[in-house]
Order: sequence, then structure tokens, then C-alpha cells
Amino acid sequence: MKVLHISTSDTNGGAARATYRLHKGLRKIGVNSQMLVQEKSSDDKTVFAPEIRLFQGIARAKLTFEALPLKLYPQRERTTFSLQWLPDKIVPKVTQIAPDIINLHWISGGFMQIETITKLQRPLVWTLHDMWAFTGGCHCNGDCDRYQASCGGCPMLGSQKDRDLSRWIWQRKAKAWKNLNLTIVSPSSWLAKCASSSSLFQNLRIEVIPNGLDTQKYRPINQRIAREILNLPQDKHLILFGAIQATSDKRKGFHLLQAALKELSKAEWKDRLEIVIFGASQPEKPPDLAFKTHYLGHLYDDITLATAYSAADVMVVPSFQEAFGQTASESLACGTPVVAFNATGLKDIVDHQYNGYLAKPYEVDDLAKGIAWVIENQERHQKLSHHAREQAEQKFLIDTIARRYFNLFEDLHVKHVSHKTSA
Repeated sequence: MKVLHISTSDTNGGAARATYRLHKGLRKIGVNSQMLVQEKSSDDKTVFAPEIRLFQGIARAKLTFEALPLKLYPQRERTTFSLQWLPDKIVPKVTQIAPDIINLHWISGGFMQIETITKLQRPLVWTLHDMWAFTGGCHCNGDCDRYQASCGGCPMLGSQKDRDLSRWIWQRKAKAWKNLNLTIVSPSSWLAKCASSSSLFQNLRIEVIPNGLDTQKYRPINQRIAREILNLPQDKHLILFGAIQATSDKRKGFHLLQAALKELSKAEWKDRLEIVIFGASQPEKPPDLAFKTHYLGHLYDDITLATAYSAADVMVVPSFQEAFGQTASESLACGTPVVAFNATGLKDIVDHQYNGYLAKPYEVDDLAKGIAWVIENQERHQKLSHHAREQAEQKFLIDTIARRYFNLFEDLHVKHVSHKTSA
């Protein structure tokens, strides 16, 4: 059985990294897995992308045209909103590869037109990395539940009209995907519940399979050595925070962490804590975090990330919304407890007061309380660290995740072949 993963990128971004890990995990257990991407960063020969730089340049220019209709909404929020309305050349490439099963992943950025999905003519599995697949264009809904009906009057667009751009995108999806042979995989129970409540996916099969990890790469490293490598202090408690655009993406909750740190600075922690941030370089005017802060910049390889997690005493993931929360699972695999809010995908990763702390949603005081609770007692911290690693090995081991996907693919393939034979 030949599996093809379609993703905008192979390693650039959290969704891409999760996809590439799955691809490698499947190959490790003997599955003929390949990837088709718009932007290739690895040198993996099983990942296919436009080879000529001209085509890659055209793809980047395409993004500009893709976003032109958004200019009609000057009051829109400056978050990712994908229209996927321009034509593409994916079908001939898929035909050439001739897979038995197609696994869609994060396909925005102008990579694949909504209507193209209908033309793939194979059993489809769609792994959700955010909410775009079942909304009228947004990737995170905030407080909006209009995706449960037919979108329109989109708060992300700053629109008051029902027949707006989000309604048009929703209608295109509803029309194109009406009779698709489509199965949904969600990395978290929360996102699965959102998908099942959506008007587009409410009647589809939805499976929950978490994102996997190579726990040989993401494993505990001696903290003293890790700090020495990263030039971090040995005599302080270190709080780690990180994400792509760590300090500028409001959804990642940096401002909530900032407020929680100010609460901690009022207590006895003033001279005992320091902050470590990855995913952002130090800005010209650094924000006041109430403690000395070390900026590690963008970390692209697994070993450096594992070193950063191992150097910290606690990882804080204060996000508003996470489809899963990959930095949390990575941190646990490195034996570093996680503090997060008891909401969205992070609830599937962090077990309250077992491998970390789940604060009351978006309450800064409880977030600060959770950070202190994790680090204030050394014996407790050792137990949390042990449970963190143990949980990662039990729930997120990439071999186990790959086999769960393979079982799903095999089930769908057998049903597809049986249906074709009987027809």
C-alpha cells in the first residue's frame, strides 16, 4: 500500500514537522510513504516538490494574489485567513505518484484549491492541524461558532454581512466536498469535538490520534550539560516559553505569561527565576518580563530543541487555542513538566498535578500559581519529571502513532477495493 501525504511544507512549521515525523514513522515500520509539498526544506528523496526555483518563486508570488480579496476587509484581524481559490497543478503529480491512500495535512498558503480535493479520486484521510478545513477561512475560531452553520458575518474579517467572503468559502467547500470519501483524524479530543459539531464534517468518521515524537531524539539530557551548551545559568530556576513567532502571535498567550511573571515577581521568586524564550530573537525594545530573560532565537533541529527543554525546570504553554500543543509533548518527552491552561488540545497532553499543572482557563493568577507549584518542591519536581517522560513514551511514541495510522489506512484501503470489486 502506497501512502501520499500532501502538505504545504515538509519541515517548516509545527504542522509540517508533525507531518514529516509521521511520514518517517510510517517508513520506519515498512510502509511505502511519500510526501508532496510546495516548499521543501529537507534533502529527503521521498519528499517531492517543484525542483525548479522558478516554480517555487511562482508559488510565493501566488500568495500575493491569493490574499487580494482580503483587501475588501480593512477591519479584519491580522491572523491567517486562507481562501484557496487559485488553480494548482497537483492532480497530475498525484496521478504520477499513484498512491492508494492520500493523507491531507496543512494545505493552505495557496498550495491546493478547495475544488482540487474532489479530483484526487482516492480514499482521503485529513489530519487536522487547525480548524481551517471546516471553517469559512479562519484557522482558529476564537469565540465564533458560525462554522457550525454556514459562516458569514465573520468576526475575523470584521464583517457584519452574512453573505461575505467566509460564506463564499464555506459554500465552495460544502459543494465540492459533498460526496467525498473522507475520514478525519484529529490530534486532540477538543479539535475532534469542534469538527464533529461543524456543518461540513458532522457526518464524517472522526478518529483521535495524537501527533507522534521520536523519543530517542526528544529525551532528557543532563540539565547541567544542557545549560552549559546553551550558556544558561546553573544556579537559577529556568522557565521556558517557545513557539514560532513566540512573542508576536497573540494566540500563543505571551501576554498572559508576561502578566503571570509579574505576579511571581511580587513573591519570593524575584532573585531565583530567569526566563528562556525560543522562537523569537531579542527585540530592540524587549518587553518587561520582570525577570532576566534569555532569547535563544529560532531553533530548527530536534537536538537543539531537546537541549532547550532539558535545560529548563518548567515549560509554560499559555496558549488560547492549540489543536494539539506540540511544544508541550516535546517538553514532556525531555522530562520537563508543563504548565498550561485547562483548555483545547493541551488537555490531552498535560495531566493536572501528574506531569504538570493545568491552570483555570486564562486566569493569570492560577498560571503563576502553577509555575510556582511545579518548581517549589524538588522531590515533587522529580516525580513530575519522571511522569512526564513516562507519559510521552506511552502516548506519543512515533512507532505507535504510525501503526495506528497504518491500521486506519489499511481499513480504508480494504473497504475501497471491496467497494470497487462489488461495483
